[in-house]
Amino acid sequence: MKNIGIIGSGTMGSGIAQVAATAGCMVKLYDTKQEALDKSKAALEKILNRLVQKGRIDEAEKNRIQGNISYVDALKDLGDSDLTIEAIVENLEIKQKVFAELETYVSDTAIIASNTSSLSIASIASALQKPERCIGIHFFNPAPLMKLVEVIPAIQTSKEVLQTVTKTISDWKKVVAVAKDTPGFIVNRVARPFYGESLRIYEEGIADFATIDNALKTLGNFRMGPFELMDFIGNDVNYTVTETVFTAFYYDSRYKPSFTQKRLSEAGYLGRKTGKGYYDYDENGRVTSSAVETQNVTSSAVEKSLQQTIFNRVLVMLINEAADALFLNIASAEDIDNAMTKGVNYPKGLLAWADEKGIDWCVQKLDELYDEYHEDRYRCSPLLRKMNRQGKKFFD
Repeated sequence: MKNIGIIGSGTMGSGIAQVAATAGCMVKLYDTKQEALDKSKAALEKILNRLVQKGRIDEAEKNRIQGNISYVDALKDLGDSDLTIEAIVENLEIKQKVFAELETYVSDTAIIASNTSSLSIASIASALQKPERCIGIHFFNPAPLMKLVEVIPAIQTSKEVLQTVTKTISDWKKVVAVAKDTPGFIVNRVARPFYGESLRIYEEGIADFATIDNALKTLGNFRMGPFELMDFIGNDVNYTVTETVFTAFYYDSRYKPSFTQKRLSEAGYLGRKTGKGYYDYDENGRVTSSAVETQNVTSSAVEKSLQQTIFNRVLVMLINEAADALFLNIASAEDIDNAMTKGVNYPKGLLAWADEKGIDWCVQKLDELYDEYHEDRYRCSPLLRKMNRQGKKFFD
């Protein structure tokens, strides 16, 4: 895979182009708007200059990477690409239209991939005359820094294409996690309770945003609490992903969106990018003093038992989701844990965490939640129950 085409010069497309160019590929970055291409080129210059200043690369390496990327405004210019990765708006019809046109330009052996985080790869592939050439290659933002890439074969994807893509992405110095073509793949499915259960805890009046964030960071060593992270991602983006997964799973209550987040999104309180979300932010994206004071007061006043209750509840729901993903053959145990540690920087793999806490502990905590609420969202994964009966662990 020497010649790489990238469709879309936004943050993600530009990041993927940088990754491929750094790995020695000749990259053509396509966008319909010249100003978008100019912005991408300027952003790369800024990023590489910063790397030079930090001593990560030298001027020769900077020039090599830049020289490996050309910027084009006609889709037909990607005709010589061995692999083309699409990174445009999350709209199925638009992706299908672009793929159908691209296929008229590329060779019969060229691979066409989507960076979608939530859409069906099978549906995207159906727009092609040769759907077996289509596959999902899902990078995480920022693509140059995040190690994980989810590779998602559709039911139409050939084994040869899967093998070629897996090797290519590995050669780009990324950690590959192969996932089944199901809603959210691995990360966006398994991570839902981090947000959803935290929002539920807040809506029940058990604790405020800062207390919940502090519990997850203090006891779980998560880099960011769920509300900090949702503000960082953007409440509009995070809510849309949750709603998409909820709908795609036929309204399974485990993925039910929150009215709290919906109202914030409707109000335009999207987080850091708007200066207001679960917290208030200054022009530099820092939490304002009033919010910090609230967090400090709450953190010092709350009892350790409340923090432990919050942490246990969110953790066991995450573990349950990871176990169910394994139960339904979404991915291997190793790929699930790699996905969560390398894709969203979790401090531990969730299945390894389950082994550490004890499978019996997981089952007990889930049953306690179900006994209290009698809601299907708290149903224990059949795999956890089976493993508990057999005294097994996920990893020996």
